[in-house]
Amino acid sequence: MEKPVNTTSVPVTAPADELEESFDIVARQDRAEAELQGLRSDVDDVKMRLDKVAKAATRPSIAGREMESPEVKGFVDGYLRRGRETEVKSISTATPGDGGFAVPRELDAVIARELAEISPVRNIAQVVKTGTSGYRKLVATGGTASGWVSETAARPETATPNFSEIAPPCGDLYANPAASQAMLDDVGFDLEAWLSAEIAAEFARAEGDAFVKGTGTNQPEGFLTAPTSTAEDGTRSFGQLQYIGSGNANGFDAEPDAKLIDLIHSLKAGHRQGACFVMNSATLAAVRKLKTSDGAFLWQPGLVEGQPDRLLGYPVIEAEDMPDVEGGAFPIAFGNFRHGYLIAEQSTTKVLRDPFTNKPFVHFYATRRIGGQVLDSNAIKLLKIEA
Repeated sequence: MEKPVNTTSVPVTAPADELEESFDIVARQDRAEAELQGLRSDVDDVKMRLDKVAKAATRPSIAGREMESPEVKGFVDGYLRRGRETEVKSISTATPGDGGFAVPRELDAVIARELAEISPVRNIAQVVKTGTSGYRKLVATGGTASGWVSETAARPETATPNFSEIAPPCGDLYANPAASQAMLDDVGFDLEAWLSAEIAAEFARAEGDAFVKGTGTNQPEGFLTAPTSTAEDGTRSFGQLQYIGSGNANGFDAEPDAKLIDLIHSLKAGHRQGACFVMNSATLAAVRKLKTSDGAFLWQPGLVEGQPDRLLGYPVIEAEDMPDVEGGAFPIAFGNFRHGYLIAEQSTTKVLRDPFTNKPFVHFYATRRIGGQVLDSNAIKLLKIEA
């Protein structure tokens, strides 16, 4: 008789070492996934940084480089773009009530460089930086304070020199460029380059007129505003400019070269070193057509790149604020303006952000205090259209 088969199932238990190995595999997979996720985050972070670097590299830089100082970054991105005054409190003691915040030195240097490039009189005059609203300078007008003696001889008392005080009239020069908020929100918009160019262009236009014919009331006194006389050096009053008549009430006479030569040599030899002519483009067009009695042109174009065109051997500076050729006008000035005209300016430009006056545009009200006056009246001569 067959024995009955036991069909009851017996549970099979896996060995403990196999279970432990399975747990280790799962743990290693979890760690690998976590490490992979961390690597992905690192890659994304590096990619984002590279994108920022690439975008910055494609933006035009100021003065050949990006201005990355915290001072400039806080001023441009914090105050100019977003109006956060806290970004500039650490770099300026000025307040909006005083006319705005002083711009960082780097940005102010950019404005100064662009001004020098496009302001004709500033390029040739003497420019001094001041920390106050007023500037004064003593100029010797006569007297002898030197002499010759032997090695062991007594030193006699010298004559007392005469001095005159120069205090250039000053005024606040302002510019008010505007940008839309969309432009400011665009990170690719080079705000500092745009703002410095706009301020410099407006400043150059206004100061160019003032340095030539400014009234001296809340603005510089132009060199054409100074009193004039036909008296030679040493006989005129201090501050008077000598002028030479053109020989014709409507322009130049039959011998224009003679008048221009007289104008040149009315200037002392010491001032002729570094002297130049100043005139506007209309006068320049007339002068380029002038000839000597034997048919030679007085105008001499520069034959080498970078060399200025010359009139009777001296460079010509175009200043559009000079008057045209007409009766009674002074269309041509000749002199050493480094010796003859002084520009005094405060060393900082102030900017006030104004998002309210002309919504949705944001205005940047920029101001700078500038003064100017004739320094040495013997160093500048004028040509007057008269018979």
